[in-house]
Amino acid sequence: MKIDLLSPASFAGGQPHGQFDWLRANAPVRWHDEPGGRGFWAVTRHADVWAVDRDFQTYSSEPTIMITDPLADAGGFGPYKMMLMMDPPEHTAFRKLIRSEFTEPSARLRQARIQDLAKQIVDAVIEKGECDFVNEVAGEMPSFVIAELMGLPLDDGRELYKLTEIIHTAPEALPPGAGGQAVMKMFEYGSKVIAEKRARPGEDLASKLLACEVDGRKLEDMEFLLFFLLLVDAGGDTTRNLLSGGLLALMEHPEQHAWLMADLGGRLPTAREELLRWTSPVIYMRRTARHDAELGGQTIREGDKVVMYFGAANRDSAVFDRPDVLDLSRAENPHIAFGTGPHGCLGQHIARIEIDAMLREVLTRMTAFELAAPVEWLPSNFISGPKAMPVRFRPK
Repeated sequence: MKIDLLSPASFAGGQPHGQFDWLRANAPVRWHDEPGGRGFWAVTRHADVWAVDRDFQTYSSEPTIMITDPLADAGGFGPYKMMLMMDPPEHTAFRKLIRSEFTEPSARLRQARIQDLAKQIVDAVIEKGECDFVNEVAGEMPSFVIAELMGLPLDDGRELYKLTEIIHTAPEALPPGAGGQAVMKMFEYGSKVIAEKRARPGEDLASKLLACEVDGRKLEDMEFLLFFLLLVDAGGDTTRNLLSGGLLALMEHPEQHAWLMADLGGRLPTAREELLRWTSPVIYMRRTARHDAELGGQTIREGDKVVMYFGAANRDSAVFDRPDVLDLSRAENPHIAFGTGPHGCLGQHIARIEIDAMLREVLTRMTAFELAAPVEWLPSNFISGPKAMPVRFRPK
């Protein structure tokens, strides 16, 4: 079995489950060469991914959560770090600054507004009978929600989403320097947000971030910009790719689609969790060993890169019955599509509300879905999901 978890070609039609199956069965913690780099350990079993993600004392998020990160290798942003690339207690202190906005009760307060947005999004395409589902439906919801959270115009949220797509695309699939340019454009926009919110603060998250303190001091501009990049970037990943990948899964499994529609209100929660397991939009997260350790029968050396593959863990037969079967009625579903431990996705409660609202609106108002052209997948080894998915449908 040829194993290549770096090439975007391996992810051209979704996650490479053939490779993942072989790795879990034969080499669940396997050394993977890295052209131009030191290589890394690929971790594919659920138990090992779970253990690594929760053990920040052994496996650090510093200097980066990417396998290859030109910015980190070049010194990153000097002394400044994105929250994703911190460990407790520093990570805990920064996470507290925004945690209250993302608790389950806070997320539920936004439920009615999110359902209104879902209606607006479907209203915009329903009479056409066709659309690019990724860009016109799935990508709209998280773009709008994060824009409202940050106190930005909704149309700006859409433009910022386009930048995140560039950031997630593998460098070899882009013009030279395009990823870095997208980050700089995000920072340029964020700098304007700083000026505006300092001059006219509101009740939005951007204003609150600029007013709050960590260790007795207010955030410096670069600290805010890295927060801004994280919120815009991570705020759309799971929702956008789950909705488009999830609809594709329903189209490919009509019997599951029919089962769901027989009682959409009652069955949506378990169906949503199974679609999260099935699609696993975030492919991996990297950690770096703080000291020598043993994992899956392998000796991990201090400084080694250790890469957790969530899509592989979510198809582990040691945890999931018939893992390669899409079963929307799956009751026991300890998937880790949102990660786990101190770095578990902060926005997962809002993401679930967004997903439910969009699926409810789409599936009750649109029917007879079919692909109008082949699905184009995002050329990335980090985020899994369609980049473009033209569909035809009938308004109900």
